[in-house]
Amino acid sequence: MNNRSLGSTGPQVGALGLGCMGMSPPYGLAGRTESIATIHAALDAGVTLIDTGDFYGMGHNEMLLGEALRTAPAGLRDKAVTSVKFGVLRDVAGGWGGYDGRPAAVRNFVAYSLQRLGVDHIDIYRLARLDPTVPIEDTVGAIAELVEMGHVRHIGLSEVDADTIRRAAAVAPICDVQIEYSLLERGIEDAILPTVRELGIGVTAYRVLGNGLIPGRSAAGRPWRGGRAWAPSPADDAQRSRVIDAARKIAAQGGISVAQLAIAWTLSRGQDIVPVIGARTPERLSEALGALAVTLSESDLAAMDRVAQR
Repeated sequence: MNNRSLGSTGPQVGALGLGCMGMSPPYGLAGRTESIATIHAALDAGVTLIDTGDFYGMGHNEMLLGEALRTAPAGLRDKAVTSVKFGVLRDVAGGWGGYDGRPAAVRNFVAYSLQRLGVDHIDIYRLARLDPTVPIEDTVGAIAELVEMGHVRHIGLSEVDADTIRRAAAVAPICDVQIEYSLLERGIEDAILPTVRELGIGVTAYRVLGNGLIPGRSAAGRPWRGGRAWAPSPADDAQRSRVIDAARKIAAQGGISVAQLAIAWTLSRGQDIVPVIGARTPERLSEALGALAVTLSESDLAAMDRVAQR
């Protein structure tokens, strides 16, 4: 496993990260034993960035990850780089109640996460979505205080625009931005990717396999844009179909799976990009790891560029 740096100030992590969201309801529910085995297998393979959120299963995911870290062999446990999102408000029925980025809320959220994870610090801490009522400077400033106290090692961002990234980076060092980036969603290439590269900030890319790229394995619902469900136009769907058809053709010609093609494509976009893969089982993890051995040709990349959404 080759390592990549999360920005100029962040940690070194494996070239692939593991997203644990699908191991908890309502996003899915893998068996506890299988989920823990997947996390252990990831660490053993050099997948050191482990991503969770305090609202995944309303604490279930953090407790699951905490158990996996606690039961991992010492050599593996020490490799883990924990990435935690916070700030999403939920109710007892699992409904969404908005976002809370107030400094007092930041301190509250981290206290619970540290307890559920069973750790004395979180490696990367990030607001899941921007709170429209709280300046990003206030939220990042509160996390920076946690860094000074040793409860957090690095500050990340999630799903924010280029202007917000600049404002946050003016307050404290930002190691990475977690955001959707895939063959089917290349919107960050217009403004966000140039901005983070100018500022020395990495990208952790999620939803790398897209919605609809792999039959039977697309996530529920449509991608979210700015916190709102996105209803695609007929032109959007036509564009997505062209990308999907091209990806399946190239994968078949190369003797690889579409998932491996999608991951390899994202890896090819730069050493500052770490795809976060939502594998729920050791078998799915093994397939994703196979992408590390895939080198896409210039003609393959050019073919994808000709049809990809820009």
